[in-house]
Amino acid sequence: MQYEKYLVVASKKDRAGINITTQLSQFRENPLFSSMKKAPSFDFYLVEDEIIETKNLDLDRINQYDFIIFASKHKSEKSQKALTVHAPGNFRDARYGGEKGKICRTSAMFHKQIFEKMIKNAEKYHLRDYDITMEATHHGPLIDKPCLFVEIGSTENEWRDTKASFVIAKAISETIEEFKPNPYNEVAIAIGGPHYCPSFNKIQASSNVAISHVISNYVFPLTEEMLKEAVEKTDEEIDFILLDWKGLGNEEHRKMIKEILDKLYLNSKKTSDISK
Repeated sequence: MQYEKYLVVASKKDRAGINITTQLSQFRENPLFSSMKKAPSFDFYLVEDEIIETKNLDLDRINQYDFIIFASKHKSEKSQKALTVHAPGNFRDARYGGEKGKICRTSAMFHKQIFEKMIKNAEKYHLRDYDITMEATHHGPLIDKPCLFVEIGSTENEWRDTKASFVIAKAISETIEEFKPNPYNEVAIAIGGPHYCPSFNKIQASSNVAISHVISNYVFPLTEEMLKEAVEKTDEEIDFILLDWKGLGNEEHRKMIKEILDKLYLNSKKTSDISK
């Protein structure tokens, strides 16, 4: 899957999103020049209200692009400094935008490559004390185009941190420019474990596996519909389901998950099976 036209979306109410787009503007070619050559390009779309609500977005405008990147702030209970990336959608309720039981399309390859760039640039530009992490698939909006969120967390200090927004912006720019639908990566949906995916982070960063959607254990019990939705909403073909075995709950639930996988003819591997 190759993408040519990207749209970076942020809310005018979101300090982190505005800082990311401001930093990103320095990496954008003149649209006139970029349209004259065959190369990926990106535009900006600044929204008046919160971007997690589908009703706030101009979907006709969004649908003109191949891939959507939502630039946003991140909040957490522990107020940990963090750069995060995740696909949007709701496997269960829809308290924070989108629709119940529906998730967005995403790309495992883009997810992996931007995560790797975030780690590389945080190290290169000495961004200290920030966790760089994937998150499980959660919150709105719900759109038809493949997309993901990149976020800065978790307080006003970080949202205004120009180095953090620069690191994210550079990762976005480089991933768009260098994106490769690598045929040698294995593609997986990840199931289990906590929201910030410690086991899956290591695999996304340091293995041949590219992860798209993450179904965390707080939305369990897993259902056949959840897994079908995650498979259908991954742009690449799925090679296997990646299981955080310790994070799947009790033996009964593990057995139920295996039965669902067998019914859908999906192979699985445990995180311990992946060479990192």
